[in-house]
Amino acid sequence: MGWDSRTRIVRVEIEGSSRWGLVEGDMVYELHGEVFGGYRRGGELGPLEAMRLLPPSIPTKIICVGLNYRAHAEESHMPIPPEPLLFFKPPSSLIGAGEYILLPPQSERVDYEAELAVVMGRRCRNVSPQEAWHYVLGVTCGNDVTARDLQRRDNQWTRAKGFDTFCPLGPWLVCGVDETDVADLEVICRVNGQVRQRGRTTDMVFSPAQLIAYVASIMTLEPGDVIMTGTPAGVGPLAPGDLVEVGVETIGVLRNPVRAA
Repeated sequence: MGWDSRTRIVRVEIEGSSRWGLVEGDMVYELHGEVFGGYRRGGELGPLEAMRLLPPSIPTKIICVGLNYRAHAEESHMPIPPEPLLFFKPPSSLIGAGEYILLPPQSERVDYEAELAVVMGRRCRNVSPQEAWHYVLGVTCGNDVTARDLQRRDNQWTRAKGFDTFCPLGPWLVCGVDETDVADLEVICRVNGQVRQRGRTTDMVFSPAQLIAYVASIMTLEPGDVIMTGTPAGVGPLAPGDLVEVGVETIGVLRNPVRAA
């Protein structure tokens, strides 16, 4: 059985091991079979609110895109890039919904960056933008947490983007969506209930399908790999005790508390 429209899948931790589940209403059901292929619904695992949610993917790589919203490029005093500006986050930076973002002692300013994230479902190499979406498993919410002072100090972004806990992802993966479903969605960030970012995916310089095709012209994308599609204007700092929420219209809301490492 393939993915129906708007199917929500989660990774949860139960008795120290990770399990894939299907979210239906407020309940999670065990997923039997292959996340990237056929599956069937199993028995109840329990209520969603009682589950410890893990990142809804196990990627070989996380590819991020800088300055992909015009207003964010303007607030960063940077020109809009003629091609997608790519950088990596390590898989070790991933955390799930509800887990703490840890502010490292090396940085005096750590920022939130709300994003739509795309998760690949099939191996993908050298495809056109028109073909790209056929290789997608689903979409979710992401937070490209950034040590802004280190980003400005270093001549490359690896340290600033790569700390443990700097890539919250979730709460679930929405499968069975097509390119038109993500063409005009609100992306919003709240900190302690106050709106800090609000943009729409129509404001992207490069669409998600264009990003997939561009990345796949450089490197092979594997099932589970994540593409973070960029952040709207309004990035700003986090502090210990904050609760940061990333919401993507029709997809969900990713919530993470913040504390010092």
